[in-house]
Amino acid sequence: MYSYALLEKNCYYLIQEKEDSPIQLVKVNFETDYCMHVSKFVETTELEWRKKTDDIFDILELLDDNKVKEWQTVQKDSEGTYNYEEDEE
Repeated sequence: MYSYALLEKNCYYLIQEKEDSPIQLVKVNFETDYCMHVSKFVETTELEWRKKTDDIFDILELLDDNKVKEWQTVQKDSEGTYNYEEDEE
């Protein structure tokens, strides 16, 4: 079992918080003595505080800069996709 204390500031990780939970992309934005401010990238970016002692079931991967850039490109492209169903009346 891992904890948030193992994650480094300004790094992107693929993690599983619980054994049966989906894989999440997270980035540590800010660190205090006891807590971490974390961005979680799901359908939208969620910002939250986590205790350093909060459990992480598995840290699957630390993403290198190239992988982060690739992901940002994919993310940007998907945000620019127009949803035609919203405008139907």
